[in-house]
Amino acid sequence: MLDWWLPENVSTYGRDIDWLFHLIYYITGITAILVFATMIVFLVMYRDRPGRRARYTHGNTTLEIVWTVVPSLILIILTFLSVPAWSKIKMQAPPPSDFVVQVTAKQFNWQVTYPGPDGKFGTADDKTLLDEMHVPVNKIVHVNLRSQDVIHSFFVPQFRMKQDAVPGREIPQWFEATKPGKYELPCAELCGFGHSGMRGWIYVHTPEDYKKWAAENLQAAATPAAGEKTDAAKPAAPAAATTGGKAKR
Repeated sequence: MLDWWLPENVSTYGRDIDWLFHLIYYITGITAILVFATMIVFLVMYRDRPGRRARYTHGNTTLEIVWTVVPSLILIILTFLSVPAWSKIKMQAPPPSDFVVQVTAKQFNWQVTYPGPDGKFGTADDKTLLDEMHVPVNKIVHVNLRSQDVIHSFFVPQFRMKQDAVPGREIPQWFEATKPGKYELPCAELCGFGHSGMRGWIYVHTPEDYKKWAAENLQAAATPAAGEKTDAAKPAAPAAATTGGKAKR
């Protein structure tokens, strides 16, 4: 197998993608060997030799039909073999999950937003991290992918996941990581001068470690600090401002 030179697969649908990759690689590899071998044979058979005259041919219709039909059939078969994996990852509704994050790409960072206790994005209790995402292992994660400026590409090689972020659109993506670790999140679309430095990290935690991280970074951020007064607890502003101790009329 070719796993030795591919990044380690740590996602549930990575095996399907790797199987298709290996199949296409073997087909194209064998075809390339046959083409190069044929070229070498022809170079030897039809090399220039003393007393040999050039002979012109008008091709072989049967052979031309064969080398047109066979590749076409291979492409059709590959298409049908790709449909189940492609549909599962891209076309069908993502598997149900209560874990949703919003990722906004911008020049040249990833903004990862977690909803607060209200479970809604765009409210005051949201928590936004820069260039880092934290998720639990063996948990389906829904990603709402957006772009603030130009086209970027959300790419995690170990997850076998790649999706463009397009301005004006919110694109759903999902993954389920199967191994705790730290995984690189580069931008895979040339997006400007700082493109090469646009990368983040996805931290996959055990369930216990994720609960600890969330308690320290998400729930804590949504809870007022000790001694801090909430709006309801703050004294009401006076009904009228005063100047020199007298009510200003």
